[in-house]
Amino acid sequence: MTQNRKTPRRTPLYDLHVGLGGRMVDFAGWELPAHYPTGIISEHRHCRNHAALFDVSHMGQVILTGADAAAKLEALTPAALTTLPEGKARYTFFTNEAGGILDDLIVSDAGDHLFVVVNASRRDHDIAHMRARLHGVGVTPLADHALIAIQGPRAEDVVGAVCPAARGLRFMETTPARIMGADCRISRLGYTGEDGYELSIPAARAEDIARALLAHEECAPAGLGARDSLRLEAGLCLYGNDIDPGTSPVEAGLSWAIPKSRREQGGFPGAARILNQLADGPSRKRVGIRPEGRAPARAGTEIQDEDGTVLGRITSGGFGPTIGGPVAMGYVAASHARAGVRVNLMVRGKALPATITDLPFVRPNHKR
Repeated sequence: MTQNRKTPRRTPLYDLHVGLGGRMVDFAGWELPAHYPTGIISEHRHCRNHAALFDVSHMGQVILTGADAAAKLEALTPAALTTLPEGKARYTFFTNEAGGILDDLIVSDAGDHLFVVVNASRRDHDIAHMRARLHGVGVTPLADHALIAIQGPRAEDVVGAVCPAARGLRFMETTPARIMGADCRISRLGYTGEDGYELSIPAARAEDIARALLAHEECAPAGLGARDSLRLEAGLCLYGNDIDPGTSPVEAGLSWAIPKSRREQGGFPGAARILNQLADGPSRKRVGIRPEGRAPARAGTEIQDEDGTVLGRITSGGFGPTIGGPVAMGYVAASHARAGVRVNLMVRGKALPATITDLPFVRPNHKR
């Protein structure tokens, strides 16, 4: 019997990807480029040294309206959103009653509304979550907008060429702007460890604007493969791999996103577990891992100490082009979660030596 499979959705830039030779794959229910003819390593290095364009239109863009939208959204997260200044963006996460992470997201104060970006794999869940709990708040998905990320040390030159207002933004700042006659939102942030922007663009104008950005000599297209290797080198979590409903923000090394006021007052889902871990420490922690040799250790690989005791598992792993070798992240017992600890990774039944390291693997290059 043939099983029905849902056809992947396409972003407004689908035709552009195909025309550029992108190898299209199904990612979180969307047809997106894994890479282009130049390959993942070339795209990764171009982003680190110049600027790369990523199509992230599969992520959920949501507008929240209502006078108390920030206060009500704050009750679902450990962030301080009622004090978020207009024109600023903040990283946070939805938590469950057990203190686990339902999703991580970016919240921006756009003046008369909040602009929220959530992960593609969780967009339907997150929209339903907000609609069910944000009583009296308008929850409106921006289904008719694309989202383009321009990342790299030359991102300001690329985006500034079509929108001079972009040059004045600093990291985690956002503003409405006109780009080639279209009303857009520009945010100076991203998920590569590099300087960069995310541009929310009306779908009908997305391809024209993307082509204009790609026409800049410093800019080249990049796909999902490079996006993953870049965020891994930057020590950034991928939902479903490094964070999930069973993982607390403290275990994940995301305590920096919980401000003092929320630590003192609580008032968010799972506060009891999270505040207890902040005070006493968690039993396990997310760490960086440098395998020896050239073989990467993938997600699910068991981590043991040198006596064979299981310490945890790798959650993300691969080759780091900037590092020039394999890199990984995973969770280990807190007793072993410090730089320099020697461990073994069980790859195809063999113990491969590795070392616990600090995160990130590459220094962030944001414009402060």
